[in-house]
Amino acid sequence: MFTSHEGKQVPQVTFHTRQGDQWLDLSTDQLFKNKTVIVFSLPGAFTPTCSSSHLPRYNELAGVFKSHGVDSILCVSVNDTFVMNAWKAEQSAANITFIPDGNGEFTKGMNMLVEKADLGFGPRSWRYSMLVRNGVVEKMFIEPNKPGDPFEVSDADTMLKYLAPDYKVQESVSIFTKPGCPYCSKAKQMLQERGIQYEEIVLGKDATTVSLRAVTGRATVPQVFIGGRHIGGSDDLDVYLNSEADVCEVAQ
Repeated sequence: MFTSHEGKQVPQVTFHTRQGDQWLDLSTDQLFKNKTVIVFSLPGAFTPTCSSSHLPRYNELAGVFKSHGVDSILCVSVNDTFVMNAWKAEQSAANITFIPDGNGEFTKGMNMLVEKADLGFGPRSWRYSMLVRNGVVEKMFIEPNKPGDPFEVSDADTMLKYLAPDYKVQESVSIFTKPGCPYCSKAKQMLQERGIQYEEIVLGKDATTVSLRAVTGRATVPQVFIGGRHIGGSDDLDVYLNSEADVCEVAQ
């Protein structure tokens, strides 16, 4: 069984990282002393759940965590620094600090080192997350000890619910655009004026017109999705945002 580290100091470890063409050692104190830090640890870089869900959501909510007093978000994995650097570049996760625990020393100190020889991985980290204040673990979310790779409690939304239980998370927003489109610029401006974060999917770079038509049934841009719902173009977005504002005023 995995035991919680709540109320204890994080292990004193030196992490060997590669920054550019130079080696840079980072100590536990450098990462945690006098800081409020979120750590999420996972079995391996580039693995499916880690790449599709665990990491992206922490990166997406980084601004929200920062507004609630979090200084940094660390992603720890028993991988070497070259693998972690490559994964960071592939994921475009600029809001996350990637920590290579290549020898598993930190993970072992957290009592989270597990053997995954059946997958050819060797020793790896069990999946968990924690909130650390000035080097002391305040809260841990440890995945249940059952076969496979459970992903139930170490996610970013669970951590946010603990840190700020009354905070209402913005629904995810995606917008299909293409370069030089004035209606796309209008739609993005409307979102920006309301402080709404969004993911931009650029035709010719991130997707094709075929993809756009397959997903939306339309071939024009912009096309906006909010919380899994297809809103439509810039005029549709304007109507949607104004109707949402009217609802809020009535509620007040």
